[in-house]
Amino acid sequence: MIKPGGIHHVPEGFSGKVSWESPSNIALVKYWGKTGNQIPANPSISFTLSESKTITSISFKRRANVNSGPQVCFLFEGKEAGKFGEKTFLFLKKIEDYFPFLKELELEIDTKNTFPHSSGIASSASGMSAMALCLMSIERILNSEITEVYFYEKASFIARLGSGSACRSVYGGLTTWGESTILNSSNEIAIPLSDTHKVFNDFQDTILLIERGQKEVSSTVGHGLMHKNPFAQTRFNQARENTQRLDEILRSGNLEEFGALVESEALTLHAMMMTSSPYFMLMKPNTVEVIQKLWEYRKETGKHVYFTLDAGANVHLLYPKSESVEVLYWIKNELIGYCENQMYICDTVGLGPQELKND
Repeated sequence: MIKPGGIHHVPEGFSGKVSWESPSNIALVKYWGKTGNQIPANPSISFTLSESKTITSISFKRRANVNSGPQVCFLFEGKEAGKFGEKTFLFLKKIEDYFPFLKELELEIDTKNTFPHSSGIASSASGMSAMALCLMSIERILNSEITEVYFYEKASFIARLGSGSACRSVYGGLTTWGESTILNSSNEIAIPLSDTHKVFNDFQDTILLIERGQKEVSSTVGHGLMHKNPFAQTRFNQARENTQRLDEILRSGNLEEFGALVESEALTLHAMMMTSSPYFMLMKPNTVEVIQKLWEYRKETGKHVYFTLDAGANVHLLYPKSESVEVLYWIKNELIGYCENQMYICDTVGLGPQELKND
């Protein structure tokens, strides 16, 4: 779909700065397992968030020696970040066939997050999508004929090469990635879902930070372990069926069916971790306690509040805005004691990335 090539040379004196803010996302149908060059083993559907985002700026100028490849300075929150810088440089080398002009540029990349570091939000999704959008803005300066549709499709494609789930953050609202029965779905790019029920337009996501810090097993390792998981193929088939079913639910607005499917998906994700070889567990005792408390609260009150989990211990509580006053009161009074340092983040479904103006 997106082919290598494009602008190879930049004019003398070419320089400027581009900036984007791009949000993280939380998967409802989970992507777990991949093949080849960041191709998902099963389709997924996610909510793009609003407040949990990465802000990235790239200052660029033409190099004096244009034959020696890109020169990159990477800053995280204004400070040099060696490890992140090395990862970013490798990413730029990986995608240089799609942006040939990069070899002639000197780049200063400055990035920061609106959420605490190691807080359980997918910073790779927000970070890589923001980076891809900045690179597309530079390409659009060089080629004004790039269409809006192509701009975002290529940004999604490039973001995927950095972090699979990042391709979904290029669009707002509900997004799907991976070939499925959904029209125009693709393994190479994400697409926004249309005709979804209005109740999901401002759905809330309160993220309970059960445990901050580095995960014991990275998502990359977890994806790789699916190759030998004895339940992998059954899981991939289940995810395809759930993607089709959730697409129908999102259009109908049936919250009970939504919650049942999303919670099942979350538990299945962690079941795959516990049945891998070597097996591992990222849920913590407080994760389970929160889920039990939620089930009790829902049974007692009938509120439409449901959980999902990322690849970690933290709990995402999803509920409609119309019930937010009561649910938030319950969260503050009953659940924050299970969070590390009583930390939680209030977020909501967002409109997607935004380009920022530079002075």
